[in-house]
Amino acid sequence: MVLCPVILAAGLGKRMHSQSPKVLHCIGGKPLLEHIVLTASQLGSPHQPIVIYGHQGAALRRHLAHLSVTWVEQREQLGTGHALLHALPHLPDNSHVLVLYGDVPLITARTLQHLIQQTKENALGIITARLRDPAGLGRIVRDDKNKIISIIEEKDLLQTQKTMNEINSGIYLIPEKYLREWLPKLHNDNAQHEFYLTDLISIAVQNNISIHSIEPFDEEEILGVNNRQQLSTLERFYQKQGAEKLMLQGTTLLDPERFDLRGEAHIGQDVVIDINVILEGNVTIGHGCVIGPHTVLRNAVIGDHVEIKAYSIIDGAEIANHCVIGPFARLRPGTVLSENAHVGNFVEVKNSMIGTATKINHLSYIGDSEIGKQVNIGAGTITCNYDGVNKHKTVIADHAFIGSNTALVAPVTIGEAATIGAGSTITNDAPAKQLTLGRAKQLTILHWQRPEKKELSEKIEKE
Repeated sequence: MVLCPVILAAGLGKRMHSQSPKVLHCIGGKPLLEHIVLTASQLGSPHQPIVIYGHQGAALRRHLAHLSVTWVEQREQLGTGHALLHALPHLPDNSHVLVLYGDVPLITARTLQHLIQQTKENALGIITARLRDPAGLGRIVRDDKNKIISIIEEKDLLQTQKTMNEINSGIYLIPEKYLREWLPKLHNDNAQHEFYLTDLISIAVQNNISIHSIEPFDEEEILGVNNRQQLSTLERFYQKQGAEKLMLQGTTLLDPERFDLRGEAHIGQDVVIDINVILEGNVTIGHGCVIGPHTVLRNAVIGDHVEIKAYSIIDGAEIANHCVIGPFARLRPGTVLSENAHVGNFVEVKNSMIGTATKINHLSYIGDSEIGKQVNIGAGTITCNYDGVNKHKTVIADHAFIGSNTALVAPVTIGEAATIGAGSTITNDAPAKQLTLGRAKQLTILHWQRPEKKELSEKIEKE
């Protein structure tokens, strides 16, 4: 069976009340349409998915230009049957068309493979489900032999039919030859005056074509997104699945319902993740790490036995084994920490190399710097790396000691085992193994009086 996925994604999405196309809204940090394209790409088809797009098409194509798909525009949206009609010129001969939807993002490759396996060569395949609340969805009609004979859209249901709860997911597997023959025959004499893809079922029955149905492994797989509430429901289902997968692989989540995975995570053994942690992009966490509450890890590589304390943000950084980060620390892109480095509370590090066992424990900014091993950076130290036009580099050699409240004005080099006195502003290179100071001499002004407001002065005299 030669498979050709077609994804219908041209809808307006009025109920989202959004200026963005519906299929660009995200679940797990990834657009709805991207979810389904990636799933379709796992099915082994020799043909890249065809995406039928319409509303705000330019923005859609620009935002998802990285996807390997064939874009086909549906300028006028006249129903699902009309949408699929646009795909006909692009369908390979003798293929089987898998009809998917850009706003049904969580259908799994496992369920789709099951549909493909259960559908015979010259038959139609369809995914259905029995829901407690089928409101808003088309219903499956079966005969007394339990064979599917038609699908009725909810707006066309008779009062007696509204109790039926087997719904049409809209996902079909249809031989290409049938589509070429049947799609031009669709008509729009219905409540919406649209060309319904569901009418193909009745045509198949009239032509004695077998219809095979399966149900998804989880009913949430076939739920669509029409409003923000439904988007939220699928987001939580997606996060629940991600959390369960990680726990089965050996990760401890202290509260799985307060964990968000918005990308891909590769996590070692015996990792403990506290509440309200967010993983974004591509994140790798080594063995034995502890990730504190309210932490964000984005496109980060974390070594073994690292502790990241509460409220820290790690973005585009690499952290070697046995480091301690936070609380309230921020590591920005280009930051690389060597083993046993410490970055403490209210410290920000950007585009810098931090050596083995170096400590930056309090209230500091380190940017565009190269810091050696076993360096101590005192509280309140800043590297002044920006002159208003260009960024400049600070180099601090091994075993240096930088006193508290120091400003290092780049470009500047601090020599090996050098000591910088607290409160210094260093504008020139500091030699190795020497004490360097850069601050005004302390003076005491005798008989100086602080200016006072008249009311305060009178109050003091009375007391």
